Amino acid sequence: MTTFVITVPGTFLSDITTSERATLERKLTSRHTDISESEDVDLLTLNEDGTFAIRLEVQAADQYEAKLDATRLVSEALREAGVEEADAPLGPPAVTGIDSDL
Repeated sequence: MTTFVITVPGTFLSDITTSERATLERKLTSRHTDISESEDVDLLTLNEDGTFAIRLEVQAADQYEAKLDATRLVSEALREAGVEEADAPLGPPAVTGIDSDL
């Protein structure tokens, strides 16, 4: 297995509350570990125009599976934070880091 850092972009179409943001970050914090911390990468970047980027670490056999897993995790965390899918459409995920034993 390889550890991938995946960036999932999106846009909040309505304002996100402090509570929703805190819940979102809490739900995803376990996916923001060694690589992200050593590279000083933020878990969540939120811009004034409502666009955002979430960076997660996932273990997967390949990039395709890593992107799918990261998108699923972000979607679940948004839903659990009370943000409807229609209020925060996600863009295509991108691999922004790889750590492999190979």
